[in-house]
Amino acid sequence: MKVVVIQGPNLNMLGVREQHIYGPMKLEDIHKNMEEAAKQQKITLEFFQSNFEGEIVDRIQECLGDADGIIINPAAYSHTSIAIRDALSAVQLPTIEVHISNIYAREEFRKKSITAEVATSVLSGFGPFGYHLALMAMHQILSELARIKAQQTNQKT
Repeated sequence: MKVVVIQGPNLNMLGVREQHIYGPMKLEDIHKNMEEAAKQQKITLEFFQSNFEGEIVDRIQECLGDADGIIINPAAYSHTSIAIRDALSAVQLPTIEVHISNIYAREEFRKKSITAEVATSVLSGFGPFGYHLALMAMHQILSELARIKAQQTNQKT
C-alpha cells in the first residue's frame, strides 16, 4: 500500500506559526511519527508540501496509477481551491482530508471546505494526532477495498 501525504500552504511553518492554534510540533516531526506508524501497517508513505496551488494539483494528478490513497491537508486552499477539489475528484482515490485545528470553531470563512466535498472523510481538530488517525483510517479503507477486489476476482474464477 502506498499513500501520498500532501501538505498545503504554510504547513512548512508548523512549530513556528500560531502555536496557540497549531501547537509546537514541526511538520518534519509529524512526518516522522507517521513513518513509524506506517511501518507497523506495511504502508509506504511519500510526503509532499507546497505553498503553490498548481504544484499541489500536479502532485494529486501524479498519484493516479502510482498511489493507493491520499492524505491531504490543503490548509487555506481547502476553502478556495476548485482546482485542488477537481484534481481530487478526477483521480478518484480514497482521500482523507486532515486539519490540525477545528475549522468549525474558527473564522466563518474556514468553516466551509470545498475539498472535503470530494474526500472520503475529514478529520478536524485532533492536532497532529489527526494525521495518525488518518493513517489508521486509510489502512482500514485500503484493506477493505483489497478484500472486496479479491472477492470479486474469486467469484470470476
